[in-house]
Amino acid sequence: MLIIGLMSGTSADGIDAVLMRIENAPPTLDWKLIAHLNIPYEESLRKDIFACFRPETGTVEHICKVICKVNFALGRAFADAALQVIKSAKMTPEQIDLIGSHGQTVWHVPAGEAASTLQIGEAAVIAEMTGIDVINNFRTRDMAAGGQGAPLVGYVDQLLLTHPTLPRAAQNIGGVANVTYVPSQFLISNLQLQKRLEIRDWRLGFAFDTGPGNMLIDDAVTRATNGKQTFDRDGDIASRGKVDGVLLSELMEEDYLYQKPPKTTGRELFGVQFGAEVWKKAKARNVSDEDIVATMTAFTARSIAQAYKDFLPTLPDEVIVSGGGARNKTLMKMLSEYLAPARVFTSDEIGVAVEAREAVAFAVLAYESFHGRRGNLPAATGARREVVLGSLTKGK
Repeated sequence: MLIIGLMSGTSADGIDAVLMRIENAPPTLDWKLIAHLNIPYEESLRKDIFACFRPETGTVEHICKVICKVNFALGRAFADAALQVIKSAKMTPEQIDLIGSHGQTVWHVPAGEAASTLQIGEAAVIAEMTGIDVINNFRTRDMAAGGQGAPLVGYVDQLLLTHPTLPRAAQNIGGVANVTYVPSQFLISNLQLQKRLEIRDWRLGFAFDTGPGNMLIDDAVTRATNGKQTFDRDGDIASRGKVDGVLLSELMEEDYLYQKPPKTTGRELFGVQFGAEVWKKAKARNVSDEDIVATMTAFTARSIAQAYKDFLPTLPDEVIVSGGGARNKTLMKMLSEYLAPARVFTSDEIGVAVEAREAVAFAVLAYESFHGRRGNLPAATGARREVVLGSLTKGK
C-alpha cells in the first residue's frame, strides 16, 4: 500500500507529511520512505492552535468556538500537506491507498477519573479534499481499553528498529521527549522459547514519556530573545551559556520524572506556566539568559538519562534520536555525555529524517489498522489488551 502519514506535535509549529510504501505483515514489514515534507503553519493558524491550549485566555464559549474553527482549519491544512507530499513524489491522489492522520493534540489527561484525550484536524475535511480514505483518532481506543493513549510509537519502533543482537532505545525529542526500549531479536526469541509471555512484559519492549523535550528550551529562547526566536537553532544559544547547577538540581526534583511507567505528559505540565516559573526563579538569582537556555537544554538531556537509569531493564547499546531536538547540536552533545558509552546517533542514519519519525509511525499504524491488526503496545500504554486503533473516514 501507498500510505501518507500526517503528524503535528506538541510544539505545534507545522505538519510533517510522509509518503511510504509498506508491504507484508508483522513481525516483518517491508517499508520505504518515498517522500517527506514539513509544512509550517501560517502564523494566524498557529495562534489559534495555541488559543486552544489556554482555557484561561477566554470564556468557555470563546474556547469552544476556537476549537470548532481550528478543527476544520487543521483539516484543510492536513489535506493540503497530504496533497503537497503526493505532488513532491510526482504521484496523484488516485494512486494513494490511505492516509493516517494523528491530528493536533489540544488536551491530554492520561490517567485518573478524568482520563481523556482530544486531537483535532477534521478527518472528513481531509477525506473530502483528497478523495483518500483517512484513519485518525488513534489514541482514544487505547484509552477506552484502560491505557493512557500514548506513547503509540512504541509498537512501530519495535516493528522497524529491532536489531539482531543489540538492545536499542528510540528517543524522540519533540515538545516532550519519549523513549521506546527495543530489545534485541536474540533476547525476544529466547524469551519466547522459555515461556508464554504476558502482553505487558516489559522485557519485550515498552515506551513512555521521559519528560520535557524542546518545549521548555523553546520557551526560554522566546523569552531570551523577546520573541525574535522561538527555538535554539543548532543549540547555538545554549552553547554560549553555562549550566547552572543549582537550577538544574531544582528542575530534577520534578515529581513526574520519578513516576513509574506507563506514563505520559505534555503541555499541561511542561508548558508556558512551568517555563514562566523557572524563568522567574532564575532571574531572581541573576542567572543570565544564555545560562537559562543552557540549563533547560541540560534538563532535557539529564531527565532522559535519568529515565534510562531508573526504568529501562538494561542500558541500550545504541540510542536512535529523532524529532526536532536531534538538530540541536548542544543537546545531542549533552545526551552523548550523559548516556556514554552508548552510541548516540540520529534516525537519519537508518533512512528516516529526524522530523519524519512520528509521521512514519502513524502511516504504519494506519496500515495495521486497515488490516485489522492491533497497533498499541500495552506494556507502553497500560491498556488491558491489544486493540485495533483509529476511526475510518471513507474518501471518494
